[in-house]
Amino acid sequence: MTKKAVTVTLVKSVAGTRSDHRATVLGLGLKRINQSRQLEDTPAVRGMINKVAYLLKVS
Repeated sequence: MTKKAVTVTLVKSVAGTRSDHRATVLGLGLKRINQSRQLEDTPAVRGMINKVAYLLKVS
């Protein structure tokens, strides 16, 4: 059984957002606009993505 993965890309700046949203973006491993990370598709990662979905592109 292979592990499912999800690719997230930061498409909007975190400037002016709430501090907990900035921390969530950092927790996803994203530091720069247009930076992408491939993450394991777990409920915890899904929750983080949902929290800051307005800053991300998910594929």
